[in-house]
Amino acid sequence: MNNKPQPISLMIMAKEYRIACDPEEQDALVHSAQKLDVQMRKMRDSGKINGPDRIAVMAALNLAHELEIVKNQNSQLNQKLNECLTKLSQKIENVLENR
Repeated sequence: MNNKPQPISLMIMAKEYRIACDPEEQDALVHSAQKLDVQMRKMRDSGKINGPDRIAVMAALNLAHELEIVKNQNSQLNQKLNECLTKLSQKIENVLENR
């Protein structure tokens, strides 16, 4: 099996970008490029932001912000899960001790 990075062609705002990517990550990269393309086109079409560089920076900022929100939510869910597992483990220990 060939796992070395392979070139993949991505279209973002009608521009082609060739990027080397591991084969198992290609689908995720294509999806990410499509999401970026949609966000950049929305910004361009809104007319509020001019210039491809500014559009790219604002899209990157929005995506980075979304990522931070998801990371925080994930962290909170992990904390709640750990608390639930600790309580469940304590209940199981109590039941086993009181047999």
